[in-house]
This record gives sequence, C-alpha cells and structure tokens, in this order.
Amino acid sequence: MVAITLPDGSIREFSGSVTGAALAADIGPGLAKAALAIRLNGELDDLKTEIAEDANVAIVTAKDEGALELLRHDAAHVMAEAVQELFPDTQATIGPVIENGFFYDFARERPFTLEDLEKIEKRMCEIVDRNEEIVREHWPRDKASQYFNEAGEKYKAEIIEGLPEGEDIKIYKQGDWLDLCRGPHLPSTGKLGKAFKLMKLAGAYWRGDHRNEMLQRIYGTCWADEKQLKAHLLMLEEAEKRDHRRLGREMDLFHLQEEAQGSVFWHPKGYTVWLALESYIRKRLSGAGYVEVKTPQLLDSTFWEQSGHWSKFRENMFVVPDEIPSTEADAPVVSNNPKLMAIKPMNCPAHVQIYKNDIRSYRDLPLRMAEFGCCHRNEPHGALHGLMRVRQMTQDDAHIFCEESQVTEETTAFCALLQSVYQDLGFEELEVKLATRPDVRAGEDIMWDRAEEALENAVKAANLDYEITPGEGAFYGPKLEFHLKDAIGRTWQCGTIQLDFVLPERLDATYVGRDGEKHRPVMLHRAILGSLERFIGILIESYAGKFPLWLAPVQVVVATITSDADAYAMEVLETLKAQGLRAELDIRNEKINYKVREHSKAKVPVIAVVGQKEAEAKTVALRRLGGKTQEILALAEATDTLSSEAAAPSS
Repeated sequence: MVAITLPDGSIREFSGSVTGAALAADIGPGLAKAALAIRLNGELDDLKTEIAEDANVAIVTAKDEGALELLRHDAAHVMAEAVQELFPDTQATIGPVIENGFFYDFARERPFTLEDLEKIEKRMCEIVDRNEEIVREHWPRDKASQYFNEAGEKYKAEIIEGLPEGEDIKIYKQGDWLDLCRGPHLPSTGKLGKAFKLMKLAGAYWRGDHRNEMLQRIYGTCWADEKQLKAHLLMLEEAEKRDHRRLGREMDLFHLQEEAQGSVFWHPKGYTVWLALESYIRKRLSGAGYVEVKTPQLLDSTFWEQSGHWSKFRENMFVVPDEIPSTEADAPVVSNNPKLMAIKPMNCPAHVQIYKNDIRSYRDLPLRMAEFGCCHRNEPHGALHGLMRVRQMTQDDAHIFCEESQVTEETTAFCALLQSVYQDLGFEELEVKLATRPDVRAGEDIMWDRAEEALENAVKAANLDYEITPGEGAFYGPKLEFHLKDAIGRTWQCGTIQLDFVLPERLDATYVGRDGEKHRPVMLHRAILGSLERFIGILIESYAGKFPLWLAPVQVVVATITSDADAYAMEVLETLKAQGLRAELDIRNEKINYKVREHSKAKVPVIAVVGQKEAEAKTVALRRLGGKTQEILALAEATDTLSSEAAAPSS
C-alpha cells in the first residue's frame, strides 16, 4: 500500500504506485482538470511522476504558489519550439525563468526582427492549441550527446559534456520537438494557456562570457490568466511614463554620460531634492540618538583583508597602487609589488575604527553611528541603470554597537523608525524578509545559529509579518530586508538591518563589561533608504515626478498675467522666499495659460498667478498641480499656508 498525505492532513491509500494525475482524479474531476503539477514532499514535480512510497503530496493548480514559475518555464519551451519550427537554422541554447517572465537565447546568423516576434507569438498560440503531450524521458549521457551533436545543436551538446560521467539526462518532448531540461513541466502545451507576450530582443554572450559567441535573446512575460497579463502590461506602460531617466531630463534633475560610467551629474534642481531628503533623514536619525561621522574614501588593502572583504568582495572594489616613496631621491619609486589601496565599497570597517579609537564600556552602549558615506562598487557596465544601479553611491548608512542583550530592543526601535520614515515618504505597504546564512560566509555555524535566532526573535518582537529567504544573508550575518511597494505596485528592497558577530571579532572590537572583563559587541548594520541615488529614482517614479511640496525642487512659481503686475509679482516672490519657500518668478511676455501648461509639465506643485486685480487686492490665485480650480488668498495667508505645507514630515 502507498499512503498519500494531502495538505489538509487527510490520507488516501492506493494498492500500488500512483501518478499525480491519478491522485488528482481520485480527489475529484474538477481538480483533475485544473492540475498542472504536484509538490512531492515539498518539491515541485511532474504530474505524471509515479509515487511508489508513502509521501506528502499537494496538487498544484494555476492558483498555487510555484505555478507561475512552471508556466513561465513551459512558455520558454513553447517559444523555442515555435522559433525552430519557423526558423529551422536556429540553435536553441538556454531558456530560464526570470522575474515576471522568461527568455531564451538562440544562435542564428540572421538577426530576429520585431516582425519575427509577432510570427513566433502566433505560432506559440498554435502550439498551445495543438495541446501536445509533454513527456519526460531519461537518456544515457552518451546518447544525449550524440543526438544533439548530430542535430547540429552544439550548445546543448556542450552543456551535456559539462555534466558528470554516467549521469542520465532528462529530456522533455512536446510533439516532435524536444529539449534538454531538469523540469518539471506541464502535462501538455494546452495547459499553458495564452496569457503570454513576447516583449523584446537583446544580445547575450553564451554563458555570460564576453569571450564567447554573441547570441540573440528573446524576452517574454507569462501569467496565469489574461487578467493578470493585462494588469502587468498596463503596469509596464505606466512604468515607462514614469521612467526616472526620462523625467530626470524633462525636470532638469540630473544626467549621466559615458565618461563617468555609473556616476551621476546632479543638476541644481536634482541636488535640491537630494539635500531635502538628506536633511529629513538626518533629522530623523538625530532624533533617534544617532551620532554622525565621516570616514576616509581610500583605505589600505591589508585593512580590507583583515575585515574579510578582500576575499569576498574584491572583484567589486576599485583598487589603486600606492607609490612607495624613495629614500634617496625626490621622485617616487615604482615597485614590482606596489602597496594596494581600495576605494571603500562600504562604511562598516571604517566605523569599527572609530569605535576602537577609544576604550568603550557597557555604559557607552548602544552606540549608534551614522554616515552619509560615499561608496564605490565596480558594477558591470551592462548592469548599470540610471539612478537604480550606479557605481558611486551615497548611503544613509549606520552601525549600532550594542550588547547581545540589546539586540531585540535596538532592532524593534529601528523597525519602528523605518516604518515611520517610509510612511512619511508615501510608502504604506511593506514586506519583510529574513535572509539566512549563505553558502559562502564568514564565522562558525554556532555563531550563525545565535545570530539567526536573535534576529528572528527581534522581528517577532517588532510584530512584523515576515518570510524566510534561505541563503540570502550577507557573508558576515543574517539580515532583515524591507521591501516597499510603490504607487504602481512594484516592490523595491531598500531598507535592511544585518546582525553581525563576525566583524567585531575580525577587527578586534571590544567593550569593558559589568564584570570588568573585555567582551565583543554585536554590530547591527542598518540602512533605511539605502542608496540615496536609487531611492530618489524610486521617488521620481512613484510620484511620477510630482513630488510632495517639501521635496519639490521648485515649490512655487509666481506667474504674471500681464506686465502691469511685474512689481507685485516680485514682492510676492520675496515674501515667499523670506518664509524659506523655494520660489521662482515668471514675468515673461507670454499668455498665462501657456505659462501654466509649461510649469505644470515641469511638475511645479503650486503656481501663484497674479494680475492687476491681485496686485490691487494684495492677493494671489493659487493653482495646484493637477487641480482644475484656483484658490484666491491674501498674500499673508497664502504664504503661511504654503510654508506650513512645505515643512518636511515629522518636523
């Protein structure tokens, strides 16, 4: 007998082995029709898999977690089949699932066109209509290698050659087409449905190595149903309108150029936004008991070796030689083995040096040390993306040195501060993830056990819902990641707090305890905004450039209806500026409707319109961005109102 335990705890017994499909049919015809795969003892598997011994089994449908990954995987296979039917001279290489979709890389002499994508998508729909059965087979390694070599599929053959000798190869067939794949897959192509769309073409090197051949990559998106697909495409359309790079140009906030890859040229208006955000977060940190420090940009490589970053993070660091001075001549000597320096990619080891510069007592703890530290990381050129992925970044970085008994209190206080800041900035929805030990890490497992337990206890004490993401922690400790949701539903990971027993040990940080003996502090690495560059990019896109008044680079434009009001407009301007408002003047010889349209396009929150009537009455007509009416106020009242609205949150 084979006993199958279902998710509700009920048990079904069978006289012999049973497939997932037969199990679904035994439960009910509706489930049998909806079934896509099974979760066998927690692992996703094919619906046709034979279950020969007692097991925990869940039937996976399109509504279940993991179904989207399965659908996207099959969409990649269906796309590859369609491509090779339409263009038989094409070799298929690899086609993984990615966030929101899939891609497949192809080797073909003639480039694909956008018109080709339409043909491929149409053929994919035909393959779905054919409802081809998907069958898993196991081939000996030699047979699989011979098959793909004879078929002219050299990339598939190369993948097989890299697999261990004697290992059977999984092959999935759908109709007359087959592919090398670990699986699992749907029972047939008809189960895929048609909620997919091919999105774009790109180039990609084989195995991601620039020394290899350039392939052609086709990206697609796939969803459980048409409703989800339409919602995603609408979100992409809205995201394109909100693209921070386009808005950054239109609003004259910043620019990037080839000569400074991954570094931002901030224009006056963009830097005004920066300073407003930095001033706000600085005030919040000061109120929470942080002290602010400043540390060097360039540090000796031996320092990074001691901290552990040299072995774990070296490829992402900018390294420069340090010339050795001559003892006999004025000119420096170039050594065959010059001393190496590195531009800091992060602030934490330098903060330990400030901590160590004095004898610390338990009475000094917790010590909350903050820095708006400029860091550099050698990100690949292809990964750079506007403000969202840069090489030079400034972080609202801070480190809390505390006793182990203070971890829960400090973590809950940080969580409360982070939530308050996000709400001030317009982000109400938050997801929390607890990232645990990665495969490559520093420190002993017993230390990681303590760190993970302490951080999990802390997030529970903060009353936050969270999910665990195994293996995603930093190399020196587990972390909580805070993912905020923007105005169009996208999530961004910005905030983090990491619990570290390792770095204080490596860098010999201590404090004198109540017993008069030396002890190691716990180090909490934390950030709320993360990179200011990236966070400003997120703000631009979430607000679609329509910043709240306190963040707007230009808060008010005083615009005249006729030149008769020029003198009064200047008086209004000076009054607003005297109250600390960022105001500008527009007394051009243009119609007022033209001025309003132009400043609205520039996302100015308030336009104060003045004409002869307003000049005589000492009033202003306030027009709000996006509003259809105007508000007539006395100048003093308008100034007080705008000044109050322009105050930063939590002031």
